[in-house]
Amino acid sequence: MRSSQNSPADVRMKGFASRQTVEQAWAWLDEQAAPLASESVPLAAAAGRVLSEPIASPIDVPRFARAMMDGYAVRAIDTSGASPYNRLPLNIIGGVLPGETFDRTVQAGEACRVMTGAPLPAGADAVLPFERTECEAERLWALAELSPGKHVGPRGEDIVAGTTLLESGRRLRPQDIGALASIGVAEVAVVRRPRVRLVITGNELLPAGSQPTGPKIVDANGPMLSALVRRDGGEPIYPHIVRDDPSEILEAMQDEADVILVSGGSSVGQEDYAPMLLAEHGELAIHGVAMRPSSPTGMGRLGKRLVFLLPGNPVSCLCAYDFFAGRAIRALGGRPLTWPYRVARLPLARKLVSTVGRVDYARVRIVGGRVEPLAISGASILSSTTRADGFVIVPADSEGLPPAAEVEVYLYDE
Repeated sequence: MRSSQNSPADVRMKGFASRQTVEQAWAWLDEQAAPLASESVPLAAAAGRVLSEPIASPIDVPRFARAMMDGYAVRAIDTSGASPYNRLPLNIIGGVLPGETFDRTVQAGEACRVMTGAPLPAGADAVLPFERTECEAERLWALAELSPGKHVGPRGEDIVAGTTLLESGRRLRPQDIGALASIGVAEVAVVRRPRVRLVITGNELLPAGSQPTGPKIVDANGPMLSALVRRDGGEPIYPHIVRDDPSEILEAMQDEADVILVSGGSSVGQEDYAPMLLAEHGELAIHGVAMRPSSPTGMGRLGKRLVFLLPGNPVSCLCAYDFFAGRAIRALGGRPLTWPYRVARLPLARKLVSTVGRVDYARVRIVGGRVEPLAISGASILSSTTRADGFVIVPADSEGLPPAAEVEVYLYDE
């Protein structure tokens, strides 16, 4: 899909001729963002990464039958009829600990002392727990009857050789790393993390950590976007703030990366150079989206790079990232397209006002199990997101939602 705004015409100070719908923007975006190539990483560094190919186990885990209780390895038939009132004698022929082997075979009337996790000696087929025995020197009395396999973990009880342990596309969890270690895996093939260049523009900006002074403000979008990119599995690259100069902006947009995020200069104001530069040197596929906030959002391609033009106002920047750039970064990294937020269905405490024809991103709080709207407008009020528990999406065909209506709240907290 290609927008009518693909020509390199200067659209500054002219307003948006039209705006694409969120669904049209997603449709274009999803055609562009296929998972990146794979790379091999050490198992110790693989947690949180996405598998690029399935992994089958080459071995049984465990590779031997093992004791599941502290006690004595015996032949179950030798305990037939045993009880506290009918003690059956057995001869103790030695013992074995986890990690050791036992070089004898348990014969009729014999028992071998074993600890939990130790290999079951040859000839034995059950484990008689210590508390079901009485012992004097090397003489043992069985006080309970066992069936074959009792208190024994069979070979391959955990993982059977040839079984597909993990499928491709899986984001590796800590327990997955443990399972892979148990089958002897040292390295895994994972989807490469997208490299994301942040182009934060604005002559009025000071680096994060500075104290605001005079008409200058401190950059909030750079640190926020860096954290969001990491959350979505990307590697943020943010060397410095870029001045509102076309040549400097273009140079930064041409950095080697998979994704370029331009924050600021994305609309149609006097110093909004980014859309014109992208249209002239690449493809400006979308510019202007029917949503609030974030309507000046743009996206396209510059060579092999996906480029997102994000508004400079912090709430708009966050919203545009979540709707579009984050979706692309997750897709490139092999992750689900959906938002990485928990969802709760709760009733509205009061009416949530909206306007037909655009999607609204409404920040909300949850008070007493009900949803309190905080704001839809106020794109520069970043504290509206820190005070919020999450957000509600009001669809473009809605004039708002009445009190007590159940809504889906996307929760900011994990």
